[in-house]
Amino acid sequence: METPVKIFACTQSTALAEVIAKAYESPLGKVNFSRYSDGEFQPSFEESIRGARIFIIGSTHPSSENLMEMLLMLDAAKRASARHITAVMPYFGWARQDRKDKPRVPIGAKLIAKLLEAAGATRIITMDLHADQIQGFFEKPVDHLFASTLFLPYIESLHLDNLTIASPDMGGSKRAYAYSKFLNCDVVICYKQREKANVISHMELIGDVTGKNVILVDDMVDTAGTLTKAADLMKERGALSVRAICTHALLSGNAYEKVENSQLESLIVTDSIPPKVSHPKVKVLSCAPLFAEVMRNVHQNQSISSKFIM
Repeated sequence: METPVKIFACTQSTALAEVIAKAYESPLGKVNFSRYSDGEFQPSFEESIRGARIFIIGSTHPSSENLMEMLLMLDAAKRASARHITAVMPYFGWARQDRKDKPRVPIGAKLIAKLLEAAGATRIITMDLHADQIQGFFEKPVDHLFASTLFLPYIESLHLDNLTIASPDMGGSKRAYAYSKFLNCDVVICYKQREKANVISHMELIGDVTGKNVILVDDMVDTAGTLTKAADLMKERGALSVRAICTHALLSGNAYEKVENSQLESLIVTDSIPPKVSHPKVKVLSCAPLFAEVMRNVHQNQSISSKFIM
């Protein structure tokens, strides 16, 4: 007897989950959230999931309530005797805390990994982790997808001459080199020093962008301070145009204002995190077809290696 497949959504990712379910050609399962006056909530699956392979879709961007939803739904699925429980996390939150960068701080990404496994996840599907080594925090299988499968065709469709790929910081140099190798173009790197989190004290450019059409690539955009500062610096150094590609659009604080007032021609992101507002400079590419295809291949025991190799 074939194991049935059921897809469910955490509330913060309902819109994306609906598109994924449609691409998978399966209806979105019914979940009810009971809420108490103090803010406590309880998810309840409104259909049997005994013996099923279930996919729970939910990004864990702040607030922490989004993570708590995922954990409670995993636990509910485990106690309802689901056979396979996959946490589909387009954006894996707390990923920036992947190491101890100073004394007396937590390794938040490791803690989240252990919480997900303890809650009942038997597999994790995510996209563009902030650090690849986070996969090693799990004892369960992790399918780490690359949004480059979405972005590279888009870049090629622009037909830009004198294309140069750029990384806004040293940490993203590997990603930038991978893009440049595929596109057969030059690469430049920005070197930045931080005064504190989200505050840049100094930025310098390594490489020449004179007469180039530059595309910055990064895994996430939070306050947009790094991206906009890098774009402005590149225009000062003679770039013809500057665009940015970022997988996860946190866009917190006055990020939209920074993007609006910067030299960026456009910011291309995915819908791994629901867009807060519509903005003329921000273009959203849907990651739903990618996740639907990988979920189908996981269920059918087919290879998905092409989705996480740059």
